Amino acid sequence: MDLQALLLTAGAAFVIGVLLGPVFIPILHRLKFGQSIREEGPQHHQKKAGTPTMGGIIIVLAVLVAMLKFAMTSMEICVLLFAMLAFGAVGFADDFIKVVKKRNLGLRPGQKLFWQAAATVILFGLLWWLWRGDMDAFRVAVPFTSWALPLGSLYVLFLLLVLLATTNAVNLTDGLDGLLAGTAAIVFSAYAFYALYHTAYDVALFCAAMVGALLAFLVFNRHPARVFMGDTGSLAIGGALALVAVLTHSELGLILFGLVFVVEALSVIVQVFSFQVFGRRVFRMSPLHHHFELGGWSEWEVVLLFWMAAFLTAYGTLALLTHHG
Repeated sequence: MDLQALLLTAGAAFVIGVLLGPVFIPILHRLKFGQSIREEGPQHHQKKAGTPTMGGIIIVLAVLVAMLKFAMTSMEICVLLFAMLAFGAVGFADDFIKVVKKRNLGLRPGQKLFWQAAATVILFGLLWWLWRGDMDAFRVAVPFTSWALPLGSLYVLFLLLVLLATTNAVNLTDGLDGLLAGTAAIVFSAYAFYALYHTAYDVALFCAAMVGALLAFLVFNRHPARVFMGDTGSLAIGGALALVAVLTHSELGLILFGLVFVVEALSVIVQVFSFQVFGRRVFRMSPLHHHFELGGWSEWEVVLLFWMAAFLTAYGTLALLTHHG
Protein backbone atom coordinates (compact mmCIF):
# COMPACT_ATOMS: atom_id res chain seq x y z
CA MET A 1 0.00 0.00 0.00
CA ASP A 2 1.43 3.38 -1.02
CA LEU A 3 0.42 6.88 -2.01
CA GLN A 4 -0.17 5.74 -5.58
CA ALA A 5 -2.91 3.35 -4.47
CA LEU A 6 -4.63 6.13 -2.52
CA LEU A 7 -4.44 8.49 -5.50
CA LEU A 8 -5.79 5.80 -7.83
CA THR A 9 -8.76 5.14 -5.53
CA ALA A 10 -9.46 8.85 -5.06
CA GLY A 11 -9.19 9.40 -8.79
CA ALA A 12 -11.59 6.58 -9.57
CA ALA A 13 -14.20 7.92 -7.12
CA PHE A 14 -13.72 11.43 -8.54
CA VAL A 15 -14.30 10.30 -12.13
CA ILE A 16 -17.35 8.26 -11.12
CA GLY A 17 -18.81 11.20 -9.20
CA VAL A 18 -18.20 13.65 -12.07
CA LEU A 19 -19.93 11.25 -14.47
CA LEU A 20 -22.88 10.71 -12.10
CA GLY A 21 -23.54 14.42 -11.56
CA PRO A 22 -24.96 15.19 -15.05
CA VAL A 23 -27.12 12.08 -14.76
CA PHE A 24 -28.65 12.69 -11.33
CA ILE A 25 -29.00 16.48 -11.25
CA PRO A 26 -31.51 16.61 -14.17
CA ILE A 27 -33.43 13.73 -12.57
CA LEU A 28 -33.67 15.65 -9.28
CA HIS A 29 -34.84 18.68 -11.28
CA ARG A 30 -37.56 16.69 -13.05
CA LEU A 31 -38.74 15.16 -9.78
CA LYS A 32 -38.88 18.70 -8.32
CA PHE A 33 -36.69 17.68 -5.38
CA GLY A 34 -35.94 21.34 -4.67
CA GLN A 35 -34.49 22.71 -1.45
CA SER A 36 -36.71 24.94 0.69
CA ILE A 37 -34.84 27.70 2.51
CA ARG A 38 -35.72 28.52 6.11
CA GLU A 39 -37.17 31.99 6.62
CA GLU A 40 -34.96 32.78 9.63
CA GLY A 41 -31.75 32.25 7.62
CA PRO A 42 -29.81 34.99 5.77
CA GLN A 43 -32.22 36.61 3.33
CA HIS A 44 -29.90 36.36 0.33
CA HIS A 45 -30.14 32.57 0.67
CA GLN A 46 -33.77 32.73 -0.48
CA LYS A 47 -32.60 32.86 -4.10
CA LYS A 48 -31.29 29.29 -3.60
CA ALA A 49 -34.83 27.98 -3.10
CA GLY A 50 -35.63 25.25 -5.60
CA THR A 51 -32.02 24.12 -6.09
CA PRO A 52 -32.09 20.30 -6.27
CA THR A 53 -31.22 18.55 -3.03
CA MET A 54 -30.53 14.93 -2.06
CA GLY A 55 -27.38 15.12 -4.19
CA GLY A 56 -25.58 13.15 -1.50
CA ILE A 57 -26.62 10.14 -3.59
CA ILE A 58 -23.77 11.09 -5.95
CA ILE A 59 -21.22 10.91 -3.13
CA VAL A 60 -22.54 7.61 -1.77
CA LEU A 61 -22.65 5.92 -5.19
CA ALA A 62 -19.18 7.15 -6.17
CA VAL A 63 -17.67 5.72 -2.98
CA LEU A 64 -19.66 2.49 -3.26
CA VAL A 65 -18.60 1.82 -6.87
CA ALA A 66 -14.96 2.69 -6.13
CA MET A 67 -14.92 0.31 -3.17
CA LEU A 68 -16.59 -2.46 -5.16
CA LYS A 69 -13.74 -2.10 -7.63
CA PHE A 70 -10.81 -1.84 -5.21
CA ALA A 71 -11.54 -3.30 -1.76
CA MET A 72 -14.94 -4.90 -1.35
CA THR A 73 -13.54 -8.13 0.13
CA SER A 74 -12.39 -6.34 3.30
CA MET A 75 -14.49 -6.57 6.45
CA GLU A 76 -13.35 -3.07 7.42
CA ILE A 77 -14.70 -1.73 4.13
CA CYS A 78 -18.01 -3.53 4.73
CA VAL A 79 -18.33 -1.87 8.15
CA LEU A 80 -17.52 1.57 6.71
CA LEU A 81 -19.92 1.14 3.81
CA PHE A 82 -22.68 0.01 6.15
CA ALA A 83 -22.18 3.11 8.33
CA MET A 84 -22.26 5.36 5.27
CA LEU A 85 -25.31 3.65 3.74
CA ALA A 86 -27.29 3.27 6.98
CA PHE A 87 -26.93 6.88 8.06
CA GLY A 88 -27.30 8.04 4.47
CA ALA A 89 -30.61 6.14 4.35
CA VAL A 90 -31.83 7.95 7.47
CA GLY A 91 -30.86 11.22 5.81
CA PHE A 92 -32.61 10.19 2.59
CA ALA A 93 -35.82 9.47 4.50
CA ASP A 94 -35.52 12.85 6.22
CA ASP A 95 -34.99 14.65 2.90
CA PHE A 96 -37.79 12.72 1.21
CA ILE A 97 -40.31 13.72 3.87
CA LYS A 98 -39.21 17.36 3.71
CA VAL A 99 -39.10 17.67 -0.07
CA VAL A 100 -41.77 15.26 -1.33
CA LYS A 101 -44.17 15.09 1.61
CA LYS A 102 -43.68 18.85 2.24
CA ARG A 103 -43.25 18.31 5.99
CA ASN A 104 -40.56 20.81 6.95
CA LEU A 105 -39.29 18.98 10.04
CA GLY A 106 -38.70 15.70 8.18
CA LEU A 107 -38.36 12.64 10.38
CA ARG A 108 -39.55 13.18 13.93
CA PRO A 109 -36.68 13.25 16.48
CA GLY A 110 -37.82 9.97 18.02
CA GLN A 111 -37.96 8.26 14.63
CA LYS A 112 -34.52 9.52 13.65
CA LEU A 113 -33.01 8.43 16.97
CA PHE A 114 -34.61 4.98 16.70
CA TRP A 115 -33.13 4.26 13.27
CA GLN A 116 -29.74 5.71 14.21
CA ALA A 117 -29.69 3.59 17.37
CA ALA A 118 -30.67 0.50 15.37
CA ALA A 119 -27.82 1.14 12.92
CA THR A 120 -25.44 1.60 15.87
CA VAL A 121 -26.39 -1.78 17.37
CA ILE A 122 -25.76 -3.49 14.03
CA LEU A 123 -22.43 -1.67 13.71
CA PHE A 124 -21.45 -2.83 17.20
CA GLY A 125 -22.23 -6.39 16.13
CA LEU A 126 -20.13 -6.00 12.98
CA LEU A 127 -17.25 -4.62 15.04
CA TRP A 128 -17.57 -7.53 17.48
CA TRP A 129 -17.33 -9.89 14.52
CA LEU A 130 -14.42 -7.94 13.00
CA TRP A 131 -12.49 -8.00 16.29
CA ARG A 132 -13.40 -11.69 16.83
CA GLY A 133 -15.31 -11.09 20.03
CA ASP A 134 -12.29 -9.65 21.81
CA MET A 135 -13.92 -7.20 24.23
CA ASP A 136 -10.50 -5.70 24.99
CA ALA A 137 -10.58 -4.31 21.46
CA PHE A 138 -13.46 -2.05 22.47
CA ARG A 139 -11.19 0.53 24.01
CA VAL A 140 -10.97 4.29 23.68
CA ALA A 141 -7.47 5.70 23.25
CA VAL A 142 -6.67 8.99 24.99
CA PRO A 143 -4.72 11.20 22.53
CA PHE A 144 -1.07 12.00 23.34
CA THR A 145 -0.96 9.37 26.09
CA SER A 146 -0.52 5.60 26.27
CA TRP A 147 -3.84 5.26 28.06
CA ALA A 148 -6.82 3.42 26.64
CA LEU A 149 -10.16 3.07 28.39
CA PRO A 150 -11.54 -0.51 28.06
CA LEU A 151 -15.32 -0.08 27.76
CA GLY A 152 -16.25 -3.64 26.81
CA SER A 153 -19.98 -3.99 26.13
CA LEU A 154 -20.53 -0.38 27.23
CA TYR A 155 -18.81 0.61 24.02
CA VAL A 156 -22.16 0.36 22.21
CA LEU A 157 -23.38 3.42 24.16
CA PHE A 158 -20.15 5.26 23.46
CA LEU A 159 -20.45 4.35 19.78
CA LEU A 160 -23.97 5.79 19.69
CA LEU A 161 -22.67 9.01 21.25
CA VAL A 162 -19.85 9.27 18.71
CA LEU A 163 -22.20 8.64 15.79
CA LEU A 164 -24.88 11.08 16.97
CA ALA A 165 -22.36 13.80 17.80
CA THR A 166 -20.46 13.42 14.53
CA THR A 167 -23.48 13.24 12.23
CA ASN A 168 -25.14 16.23 13.89
CA ALA A 169 -21.96 18.34 13.83
CA VAL A 170 -21.33 17.48 10.19
CA ASN A 171 -24.96 18.19 9.31
CA LEU A 172 -24.80 21.65 10.93
CA THR A 173 -21.76 22.50 8.80
CA ASP A 174 -23.76 21.96 5.60
CA GLY A 175 -25.01 25.53 5.24
CA LEU A 176 -23.03 27.21 2.44
CA ASP A 177 -22.15 26.18 -1.10
CA GLY A 178 -19.15 23.87 -0.98
CA LEU A 179 -18.57 24.31 2.75
CA LEU A 180 -19.17 20.76 3.94
CA ALA A 181 -17.90 18.99 0.82
CA GLY A 182 -14.57 20.82 0.96
CA THR A 183 -14.16 20.61 4.72
CA ALA A 184 -15.00 16.91 4.83
CA ALA A 185 -12.62 16.19 1.93
CA ILE A 186 -9.79 17.81 3.90
CA VAL A 187 -10.58 15.85 7.07
CA PHE A 188 -10.88 12.53 5.20
CA SER A 189 -7.58 13.20 3.41
CA ALA A 190 -5.81 13.72 6.75
CA TYR A 191 -7.42 10.53 8.07
CA ALA A 192 -6.22 8.64 4.97
CA PHE A 193 -2.62 9.43 5.92
CA TYR A 194 -3.31 8.67 9.58
CA ALA A 195 -4.78 5.26 8.67
CA LEU A 196 -1.85 4.59 6.36
CA TYR A 197 0.58 5.45 9.17
CA HIS A 198 -1.14 2.87 11.39
CA THR A 199 -1.20 0.28 8.55
CA ALA A 200 -5.01 0.38 8.42
CA TYR A 201 -4.75 0.14 4.64
CA ASP A 202 -8.39 -0.56 3.83
CA VAL A 203 -9.52 2.37 5.98
CA ALA A 204 -7.02 4.56 4.12
CA LEU A 205 -8.48 3.40 0.79
CA PHE A 206 -12.00 4.21 1.96
CA CYS A 207 -10.89 7.68 3.07
CA ALA A 208 -9.28 8.23 -0.33
CA ALA A 209 -12.53 7.23 -2.05
CA MET A 210 -14.43 9.68 0.14
CA VAL A 211 -12.01 12.45 -0.82
CA GLY A 212 -12.47 11.72 -4.52
CA ALA A 213 -16.26 11.57 -4.25
CA LEU A 214 -16.45 14.79 -2.21
CA LEU A 215 -14.22 16.66 -4.66
CA ALA A 216 -16.39 15.40 -7.52
CA PHE A 217 -19.50 16.65 -5.72
CA LEU A 218 -17.74 19.98 -5.19
CA VAL A 219 -17.66 20.39 -8.97
CA PHE A 220 -21.45 20.77 -8.85
CA ASN A 221 -21.79 22.17 -5.32
CA ARG A 222 -19.31 25.06 -5.46
CA HIS A 223 -20.80 28.55 -5.44
CA PRO A 224 -23.28 29.02 -7.02
CA ALA A 225 -24.37 25.46 -6.26
CA ARG A 226 -26.17 23.43 -8.90
CA VAL A 227 -27.13 20.81 -6.31
CA PHE A 228 -27.16 20.38 -2.53
CA MET A 229 -26.22 17.16 -0.77
CA GLY A 230 -29.07 17.33 1.77
CA ASP A 231 -29.20 15.14 4.85
CA THR A 232 -28.67 12.20 2.49
CA GLY A 233 -25.09 13.37 2.06
CA SER A 234 -24.32 14.99 5.39
CA LEU A 235 -25.49 12.05 7.51
CA ALA A 236 -23.69 9.57 5.23
CA ILE A 237 -20.49 11.61 5.59
CA GLY A 238 -20.92 11.85 9.36
CA GLY A 239 -21.56 8.12 9.77
CA ALA A 240 -18.56 7.24 7.63
CA LEU A 241 -16.27 9.69 9.43
CA ALA A 242 -17.28 8.36 12.84
CA LEU A 243 -16.46 4.78 11.82
CA VAL A 244 -13.13 5.83 10.33
CA ALA A 245 -12.29 7.20 13.79
CA VAL A 246 -13.52 3.98 15.44
CA LEU A 247 -11.47 1.69 13.17
CA THR A 248 -8.32 3.77 13.76
CA HIS A 249 -9.03 3.90 17.52
CA SER A 250 -9.04 7.70 17.40
CA GLU A 251 -12.57 8.45 18.57
CA LEU A 252 -11.36 11.22 20.87
CA GLY A 253 -8.83 12.34 18.28
CA LEU A 254 -11.76 12.96 15.93
CA ILE A 255 -12.58 16.01 18.05
CA LEU A 256 -9.26 17.50 16.87
CA PHE A 257 -9.29 16.16 13.30
CA GLY A 258 -12.80 17.55 12.80
CA LEU A 259 -12.45 20.62 15.02
CA VAL A 260 -14.34 22.78 12.50
CA PHE A 261 -17.38 20.51 12.88
CA VAL A 262 -17.06 20.68 16.67
CA VAL A 263 -16.91 24.48 16.67
CA GLU A 264 -19.96 24.68 14.38
CA ALA A 265 -21.96 22.47 16.77
CA LEU A 266 -20.74 24.35 19.84
CA SER A 267 -21.76 27.67 18.31
CA VAL A 268 -25.36 26.40 18.12
CA ILE A 269 -25.27 25.06 21.69
CA VAL A 270 -23.82 28.32 23.04
CA GLN A 271 -26.32 30.40 21.08
CA VAL A 272 -29.33 28.45 22.32
CA PHE A 273 -28.09 28.35 25.92
CA SER A 274 -27.29 32.07 26.01
CA PHE A 275 -30.63 33.07 24.51
CA GLN A 276 -32.68 30.83 26.78
CA VAL A 277 -30.79 31.70 29.98
CA PHE A 278 -29.73 35.31 29.43
CA GLY A 279 -32.10 36.40 26.68
CA ARG A 280 -29.27 37.51 24.42
CA ARG A 281 -27.36 36.06 21.47
CA VAL A 282 -23.61 35.51 21.39
CA PHE A 283 -23.46 35.30 17.58
CA ARG A 284 -25.36 37.21 14.90
CA MET A 285 -26.68 33.81 13.83
CA SER A 286 -25.67 30.21 14.35
CA PRO A 287 -24.12 27.95 13.13
CA LEU A 288 -20.94 30.00 13.10
CA HIS A 289 -20.64 30.33 9.31
CA HIS A 290 -23.80 32.48 9.30
CA HIS A 291 -22.23 34.78 11.90
CA PHE A 292 -19.50 35.68 9.40
CA GLU A 293 -22.01 36.05 6.56
CA LEU A 294 -24.09 38.55 8.52
CA GLY A 295 -20.86 40.37 9.38
CA GLY A 296 -20.46 41.26 5.71
CA TRP A 297 -18.28 38.38 4.49
CA SER A 298 -19.14 36.90 1.10
CA GLU A 299 -20.18 33.27 0.99
CA TRP A 300 -16.97 32.32 -0.82
CA GLU A 301 -14.80 34.14 1.75
CA VAL A 302 -16.45 32.26 4.62
CA VAL A 303 -16.00 28.92 2.84
CA LEU A 304 -12.32 29.60 2.18
CA LEU A 305 -11.79 30.57 5.83
CA PHE A 306 -13.38 27.34 7.04
CA TRP A 307 -11.42 25.26 4.53
CA MET A 308 -8.16 26.80 5.77
CA ALA A 309 -9.18 26.21 9.39
CA ALA A 310 -10.03 22.58 8.55
CA PHE A 311 -6.66 22.09 6.86
CA LEU A 312 -4.71 23.56 9.79
CA THR A 313 -6.58 21.59 12.45
CA ALA A 314 -6.74 18.27 10.56
CA TYR A 315 -3.14 18.25 9.40
CA GLY A 316 -1.89 19.79 12.63
CA THR A 317 -3.56 16.93 14.49
CA LEU A 318 -2.10 14.42 12.01
CA ALA A 319 1.40 15.80 12.63
CA LEU A 320 1.02 15.78 16.41
CA LEU A 321 -0.48 12.28 16.65
CA THR A 322 1.99 10.65 14.28
CA HIS A 323 4.92 12.40 16.00
CA HIS A 324 3.68 11.12 19.36
CA GLY A 325 3.32 7.67 17.87
